[in-house]
Amino acid sequence: MNDSTIALKAEGLFKVFGRNAEDAVKKLRAGTPRDQLGGATAAVIDASFEVQRGEIFVVMGLSGSGKSTLIRMLNGLHDATAGSVTVGEDVITHIPAKQLRAIRRKRISMVFQHFALLPHKTVLDNVAYGLEIQGMPKDQREAKAREVTEIVGLAGWEDKLPSQLSGGMQQRVGLARALAADTDVLLMDEAFSALDPLIRREMQEQLLDLQATLGKTIIFITHDLNEAMFLGDRIAVMRDGRIVQVGTPEDILTNPANDYVEQFVQDVDRTRVLTAESVMRKPRAVIHPTVGPHGALKMMRDEQMSAMYVAKRDRTLIGWVTDRDALAAVRAGERDLTRIVREDHGAVSKDTALADLFIPAIEAALPLGVMDDAGRLVGVVPRVTLLAALGGEPAAAQQAAPRPDPLPAAVVDRALEAAVHTGAIDAKEVR
Repeated sequence: MNDSTIALKAEGLFKVFGRNAEDAVKKLRAGTPRDQLGGATAAVIDASFEVQRGEIFVVMGLSGSGKSTLIRMLNGLHDATAGSVTVGEDVITHIPAKQLRAIRRKRISMVFQHFALLPHKTVLDNVAYGLEIQGMPKDQREAKAREVTEIVGLAGWEDKLPSQLSGGMQQRVGLARALAADTDVLLMDEAFSALDPLIRREMQEQLLDLQATLGKTIIFITHDLNEAMFLGDRIAVMRDGRIVQVGTPEDILTNPANDYVEQFVQDVDRTRVLTAESVMRKPRAVIHPTVGPHGALKMMRDEQMSAMYVAKRDRTLIGWVTDRDALAAVRAGERDLTRIVREDHGAVSKDTALADLFIPAIEAALPLGVMDDAGRLVGVVPRVTLLAALGGEPAAAQQAAPRPDPLPAAVVDRALEAAVHTGAIDAKEVR
């Protein structure tokens, strides 16, 4: 593998159980349906993908889709019937068991659904177990284990046995053990599905916090679409052993590859997946500070707006100005716009989730501004557009549609009230 940005690569993977597996692969490649292979069962069919270093790559699918078989092929627990898996520079398919074990120790660690802790060992010894297998001296592995145990929030529990811990804490031990091994790739097979919903969400959030700090390469298996959308930088959707789509959460939500994916994502919480960038529209007009109060009034009249954003030539956002303030400045004979620019523009980052836009949008006196990482105004989100996005209207369709006349504030407010009534917006968010 020549590309140093790729942590893991799967090429043409097949896993067939039963008789005449190689013959079944030939039939599958020739187009034979999965259910017509005689005594063979195809669990994974022609799976190919690449995982970038430092990303969370989620494999998602219903029970029987092949996702758990696939992840076991990625660390050699199941040998591929055909195809290859490369981790870093090492091909791990069809190699001797001793060589595979050596590669696993430095390349791949795994977090299991049911924790897989050693019941007679303490938290610290469980975390250090992989390092012990690697032959690390006791003082070094204990120091490393203590460091990682603290990172996952288990400081003070080092001497406890697994039976003395809650399910969430046991999973933290499993995660700490995998992190302590410091391998290139971390595999997580339904790692949080055995946990209660509140603990599960807490673990998901902690995983993202750890990822922001450690930058690990993680391949995460789940049947939960909302979990996949929350965690994944990219998602592979599996059905009947095949990968039917690979893309970002937004790609999969807004541009499903087929009817199956479209039906799969129809109940997802869109407000947690879509971002300001995905629903924003081009700003209708932005005022440069040199236009003065007269110029500002003219632009607002031409655009039929009562307020506008003020930005530099490079679109760096300065603030906003109202028609009333501009008119007062004109009547006072002022020629400089700077004095009346309000800096409390309330603009949000382009990466802000829709769920976090409602309060700023309600409070904003003009369409909610969207900034890039350099503080430049790159778009706006009108309240009507925000509500349309909740109803599932793709951003591209909004962009292409004719621009409607601005709705009166009272109409928009009634729409917001209706959204609260129907549950589209939490009532707490508009109080």
